[in-house]
Amino acid sequence: MTGSVSKAQAPNHTGGHAIEDHDARHSAGRRGPDDTRFGSIPSRLRSIPAQAGSGHARRGTWDRYRRRRAALLGLALLFGLASVGVLAGLVAPGDPFRSSGAPLQAPSLRHWLGTDDLGRDVFAGVVHGARLSLAVGLVAALTSGIVGTLVGSVAGYRGGITDDVLMRLTELVQVVPRFFLALLVAALFGPGVGAITLLLGLTFWPMTARLLRAQVLALRAQDFVLAAHALGVPDHRILVRHILPNAVPVAVVSTALQVGSAILVEAALSFLGLGDRSVPSWGNMLNGAQPLIRIAWWTAVFPGLAITLAVVAANLVGDGLSAALNPRLQGAGSRE
Repeated sequence: MTGSVSKAQAPNHTGGHAIEDHDARHSAGRRGPDDTRFGSIPSRLRSIPAQAGSGHARRGTWDRYRRRRAALLGLALLFGLASVGVLAGLVAPGDPFRSSGAPLQAPSLRHWLGTDDLGRDVFAGVVHGARLSLAVGLVAALTSGIVGTLVGSVAGYRGGITDDVLMRLTELVQVVPRFFLALLVAALFGPGVGAITLLLGLTFWPMTARLLRAQVLALRAQDFVLAAHALGVPDHRILVRHILPNAVPVAVVSTALQVGSAILVEAALSFLGLGDRSVPSWGNMLNGAQPLIRIAWWTAVFPGLAITLAVVAANLVGDGLSAALNPRLQGAGSRE
């Protein structure tokens, strides 16, 4: 009797487990899409700012960056050039405008890069010129990056009339020729370093704004943004803490590329005589080397080589930062 009862109960016991398993699978299947969009999203939302401020995330960023040899080379070149500029008084002591030998001497042990037509040491000019050229490039790129990030993020996130107005302003700034503005600024305020730097910073930002706007437009339709809206997260918090960390690699790359572009434009303006002649710069050296290129190649080659190295280094650093700062690549370093 007992055995029959046990046998009778056994199917019910097994069936109960089967029903529970079926319900669990059915419930899991039913929750799947909702869980993907709303169940796991809060943890992702919390993880983005936590990763950005954690020591582990910083170590991961550096690990991803250093795995790229070209990025390390660019960082070493840029750091070396910046160090030379900062320590110019120690690397090449003395006044770079003072004559230190006979004119147009070829590179030698005494004058490593030769002398120009006034007997000034080319090595001293290149070393002291790094300070101005890099400072103009970095400050102009940083200014344009900040302005472009503000304009692009607001335009992409707000949309509507705000987007239209900001994009029309962006197009207006983008079509104005920089050299025409440089001529106007030089005529009104004189060929000062500050005026040129401000001019470059306020005319380079449209590219960053357009790229960041496109990225924000794509990100604001993602599930984690929709979930944040559903949770009642304020718009400014969504933009600053959840959208911009995913969009900032675009701005970083654009800003890093603008460092090289700003150096080139400053050198071109100085080459045309629109720079500050009282301050040593690579562009001013190229301006003075124009009539000497056939008889003293070193007066133009070494300043030009310094400009090339600075531009290439900035581009390589920007490419490395693009991969290292992308939150979507965190934890995927093994695939790089």
